[in-house]
Amino acid sequence: MASSSVFTSYIVLSLVMALAISGFNFKGAEAARAFFVFGDSLVDNGNNNYLATTARADAPPYGIDYPTRRPTGRFSNGLNIPDFISQELGSESTLPYLSPELNGERLLVGANFASAGIGILNDTGVQFVNIIRITRQLEYFQEYQQRVSALVGDEKTKELVNGALVLITCGGNDFVNNYYLVPNSARSRQFALPDYVTYVISEYKKVLRRLYDLGARRVVVTGTGPLGCVPAELALRGRNGECSEELQRASALYNPQLVEMIKQLNKEVGSDVFVAANTQLMHDDFVTNPQAYGFITSKVACCGQGPFNGLGLCTVVSNLCPNRHEFAFWDPFHPSEKANRLIVQQIMSGTSKYMHPMNLSTILALDSKKY
Repeated sequence: MASSSVFTSYIVLSLVMALAISGFNFKGAEAARAFFVFGDSLVDNGNNNYLATTARADAPPYGIDYPTRRPTGRFSNGLNIPDFISQELGSESTLPYLSPELNGERLLVGANFASAGIGILNDTGVQFVNIIRITRQLEYFQEYQQRVSALVGDEKTKELVNGALVLITCGGNDFVNNYYLVPNSARSRQFALPDYVTYVISEYKKVLRRLYDLGARRVVVTGTGPLGCVPAELALRGRNGECSEELQRASALYNPQLVEMIKQLNKEVGSDVFVAANTQLMHDDFVTNPQAYGFITSKVACCGQGPFNGLGLCTVVSNLCPNRHEFAFWDPFHPSEKANRLIVQQIMSGTSKYMHPMNLSTILALDSKKY
């Protein structure tokens, strides 16, 4: 036993010395567990900046409240959900996978693979042309692991991935930018809404299972928000400022089925790998009682034009509120920085009403004993 321990220590010491000689700060890179992000514009940290697509947020006034006061590709006035989770992990924000800065020891922090406009289905967001569909995001995750293996070896890479936290956020676009994108869309002709929801959930299960097969062991899966209540849908489909009934019906069908699918998937893998975050209820809190959270409105976007500032894109010529912290929505579709912070607070410490089977604080406490 003693000789085995000495041999193991020798191997580890040799690896650390080799990395130190190459200028690699291994200890600093492992200060916090790695964090990986997959999904759509709610969690994209800037991958679409590197793509020829209209689904991008790289121009003012996006980023007006970010520390640099410049647009970053986040669909927010400032920080987004992954940024606040990174803070809770005690880590710097993950870089977009396509960023040329993501190399060396920064790879060990994790990576953000998300791309605005994507959905669970590959035909979602076709109007945006060049976006990183979820299947491609998973391929990039495989490629990422190969890059890290070249840096620290296969075993250390496996440990890093198995011990990481993963966030995946997609599904909303499969309704907004697919089923309901135009009247009589191809998918709405193919499926009645309940059948479409069942189909999307079945496809999502394949995505999550693939994540598991690629080594993910702690995955926070967010549901959709109240799709019919975002300013864009109030402007396009709502009546007299009321939420769109049809899109609300889609959310009401989708989110409970997502939770049930996650329960089933956890049974199949034999562990609570997947954690459901009920972001619809988290948003509903703001929508039904914005004043309780310090907002003056949850109907009007801070940045936009037309009714409820819900039409078109947020641009330099849009209406722009001076008091961003008083608006639940930054633009026609996306929460403000303050709303993102409140959502992460619920992900961290919310009750079983919001998080199933446990919240992120519980996960981190449990995992601290394992890793």
